Amino acid sequence: MFPEDRVLVGVINRKRDLEIARTQHWYRIPQRQHPRGVNAEYVAFFLSRAFGAQNGSIPYYAQWRGLELAYRRDLLPKEAQHPRAGEVYYQVQMGELKEKQPPILNPTRRTITFIYTTWDRFVVARTIADLYSKSDYFVERIFHALRDKGVYAERTWAAEYRNKAPQLRILCEKGTLIASTEPDDDDELFLDETVQDDKILAGILAEIAKQGGPVMLSIPLNE
Repeated sequence: MFPEDRVLVGVINRKRDLEIARTQHWYRIPQRQHPRGVNAEYVAFFLSRAFGAQNGSIPYYAQWRGLELAYRRDLLPKEAQHPRAGEVYYQVQMGELKEKQPPILNPTRRTITFIYTTWDRFVVARTIADLYSKSDYFVERIFHALRDKGVYAERTWAAEYRNKAPQLRILCEKGTLIASTEPDDDDELFLDETVQDDKILAGILAEIAKQGGPVMLSIPLNE
């Protein structure tokens, strides 16, 4: 275990999926939600309302063992008639589930999809907010503000690519719009943390309009 080890926090919505993680030691992620791949040294789990008293907490984690691609129907043959049965998923292979003590809580009821963080943040975290760097938290706010406007953005975290600046990538009709806290070139929008969120959001929406509008996608969480 190293402080810079990456921890991917995923969502589990169904008790049967937690049982698979516990007994079969794998977890699935829709490929189209992470088209550029997923990489981590550990995986942790945020449990949804199906888990009663554990709702909204991150009580478990496991060591990452490997990654394969598979159709959902092959991963879950008893659900071969599911609407997404023919879609490709990452099958994250992992070790035994371990308890996070104390579990990480979500007192502000923050909406969770996936989070990348680092091991040093994860082990001391008491709330979801503790998992974010300052830049990650800023990009997260813009991400959810865009979702409220009906715009889907793919995001990256500082930990995901070993401290590369967090980004938002928005697929538009005329191409992909990239917004970053540290732009690599003149074609990327600057997410300036000193500027108010609403002004940042307005600038992104204006640029999306110039690019022909967003491409509308339906992205599953963990179905």
